[in-house]
Amino acid sequence: MTALLEARNVTKIYSGGLFDKSNTVALENLSLQIEEANPSVTVVAGESGSGKTTLANLLLDVIEPTSGEIRYRGKNLREMSSAEHRTFRREVQAIFQDPFAAYNPFHKVDRVLKMPLRKFGLASSQAEQREIIHQALEMVGLHPQETLGRYPHQLSGGQRQRIMVARALVLKPRIIIADEPVSMVDASLRATILESLMRLNRELGISVIYITHDLTTAYQVGQNILVLYRGALTEVGDVERVIKQPQHPYTRLLVESIPLANPERRWGEGNMVDADAVEEEVQVSPVGCKFVARCPEAMAQCSAQNVPLYRTDEDRAVACFLYQNAPVMEAEESLRMMSQIVLHNRSQAAQAPASEVAEPGG
Repeated sequence: MTALLEARNVTKIYSGGLFDKSNTVALENLSLQIEEANPSVTVVAGESGSGKTTLANLLLDVIEPTSGEIRYRGKNLREMSSAEHRTFRREVQAIFQDPFAAYNPFHKVDRVLKMPLRKFGLASSQAEQREIIHQALEMVGLHPQETLGRYPHQLSGGQRQRIMVARALVLKPRIIIADEPVSMVDASLRATILESLMRLNRELGISVIYITHDLTTAYQVGQNILVLYRGALTEVGDVERVIKQPQHPYTRLLVESIPLANPERRWGEGNMVDADAVEEEVQVSPVGCKFVARCPEAMAQCSAQNVPLYRTDEDRAVACFLYQNAPVMEAEESLRMMSQIVLHNRSQAAQAPASEVAEPGG
């Protein structure tokens, strides 16, 4: 079955420029697949500098990979005709971090909703255009009569971000790539925006790639998760298993950094190496685990050999020599695993009575 959107062994290297001959590996040999038949919510998680936004820009065709390829409906983006690329631009939409930067302060917010419809010719009349916009706003929990006709500064950050979700929705996308969509929004509004994204997946069959450094929201919305560190995949699998029982030392660091409602517990308290103690170490060897300088369980081979993915559970794989007795997982196998996770989660949700569905974090 042809994937809807796929990254195949993608690497992105940024050069330093004319007078700087150093290179930065922003993403290394990453594979990701979104199936059309099984709409999913896939989380890409990691701290700043892990390659999350680089991956988003590659999937959106904003930048080109150094090696590997991005495919949409089986076609390399670089080999698409203009008509095929236009379809790709409409069906793969983005929601970015800053809900204010996307607006022109001199225009009413109506403009960001009308322009996509005009550009792609999706409304044959003013009445149809109005109907599409109203439906999209209502889908994300906004009242058209309280939203349209206003300038960006007259709306809250949460309202502005939900309008950007509605803007993507009017184009009837197949995939939404949401890059830190709630990081600049008040905590009280995050749940509303995340629920909007989950509803689009649940009711309209739109796949969501949710990019975040926040594992709390990742747990709330995700089915699959890929954890990145300095461009390399460290752990992948079912989001509940990975976050509740992290296996890679880096994933454990991220989970331990989640603040708890306990004034006596410090953030990141545990046996991990202090991140500040190795902050100056920016050069990473091209061979071996990139996390080795921060890892309390590092072994000699961690610096000398590249680390494969080991399948440690039915629905999880880890790039760490601590699990070298487990079978090695190839990229194609990891993609099949993630598809199976989506099918399993959907089957479980369909079978469970509404009263028995657990709340996130419960």
